[in-house]
Order: sequence, then C-alpha cells, then structure tokens
Amino acid sequence: MSVKLESSWLKVLNQEFEKDYMKSLKQFLVDEKKDDKTIYPKGNDIFNAFTLTPFDKVRVVILGQDPYHGANQAHGLSFSVQKGIRFPPSLKNIFKELVTDIEGFIIPKNGDLSDWAKQGVLMLNSSLTVIAGDAGSHQDKGWEIFTDEVIKILSDKKENIIFILWGKFAQEKEELIDINKHHIIKSKHPSPFSAYSGFFGSKPFSKTNDILKKLGKPEIDWNLST
Repeated sequence: MSVKLESSWLKVLNQEFEKDYMKSLKQFLVDEKKDDKTIYPKGNDIFNAFTLTPFDKVRVVILGQDPYHGANQAHGLSFSVQKGIRFPPSLKNIFKELVTDIEGFIIPKNGDLSDWAKQGVLMLNSSLTVIAGDAGSHQDKGWEIFTDEVIKILSDKKENIIFILWGKFAQEKEELIDINKHHIIKSKHPSPFSAYSGFFGSKPFSKTNDILKKLGKPEIDWNLST
C-alpha cells in the first residue's frame, strides 16, 4: 500500500499510520496481493480523494461506502469512475438528479468526478480498497477506523463543512459530526433500489450551493469538463 498523503492531510493524520490497526491493515493488503488477488483501486489511487482535496480546502464531503469492484472503475473517489468507463447505476442516477436540480447541468461523457474534488468536495469512501469482483470484501479490516477518524478530525478542526449523507450507511456517520458547527444534507441513496423513494427530487446539489452562498463562499460548479 502506497501511503503518500498530501501535506496538509499528513499533518492531521500522520499518527494514524503508526497505530496498530493501520499496521494490521497494511499487512492484510500485502497478504492479499501475495495471494494474487487483484485489489481496486490501484495503489497510487487509494488516497486520491486526499490528494485532490487537501485538508485546508475541504468544503463539502460526499460519503460513500465501498470502491467499485469492476475493472478500471475505482480511482479513489466515492461514486466516481475513470474516464471511458460506463456509468454505474448510482452515478447515472446522480447525473439524472443533477439535470433536474442544477440549471444548465449537462450529463458528461465521462464519470470522473475529479473536477468536484478539486473544488473542495472530499469524495470519501468508508473502505478505501476492495477485491476485484467482490463487493464489500475489505470492509471491517481497518479502513473504517481510519475514515471515521477523518470525519471526526474534519468535524473537530473545521467549521461549516457540508456533509452529504446518502442512505442508511452514510447517515450512521452523523454521530461523528458536530451538527452545531457543520451542515448535514440527507436523503435516500442514489442506488436504483432507493433512488425513486427519496433520492430523486432531494436537490442535494442546489442545497449545497445555497449554504455556500449564505456563507459567502464560492458555489460548486457541478458541471464536469470530462
């Protein structure tokens, strides 16, 4: 596992990499590779969310659960896929909601959400790796301890972050967030199983921009250049 965190994240997370759970997680990933298992995303992309959205720049957090487990999909950003890859169902529904929520939004040709990350949207999965073709295979191996700590540090050390929590799993993380300092936007998950029962029409993107506008901060340009 390649651990090359962006410098502002390293300042607040450095001690996590010395803890026993992280050492066990590193060994677990080494052992998985020794067993010739393919792990997504590739090593250099595991911490991509942190690379593209420095700690000092975080304004919005979109929480996901698990990286995509198909070939060439995951690249370290929740809900995002690499250029040239077909949109997974949840991402397709995210774009459908954007069309109705944000005036002038155009569905992009690619599902790479890096443009959002570069504007301060931390696209954080709870688990940062997965075995190819085996959804959830790296859950409860230590990643959740790390990413929960990320959420707690953001909550403790920053103010007025907008946390977008889609679905039950993400909403359980609300207990880690100081709601007196931050903003929570909740709805059903964009998965086809729940999108029609509370995700479509929830307007998370315009709500985010409304909050940013009230705070006197630049709004997110949700259109993608990909």
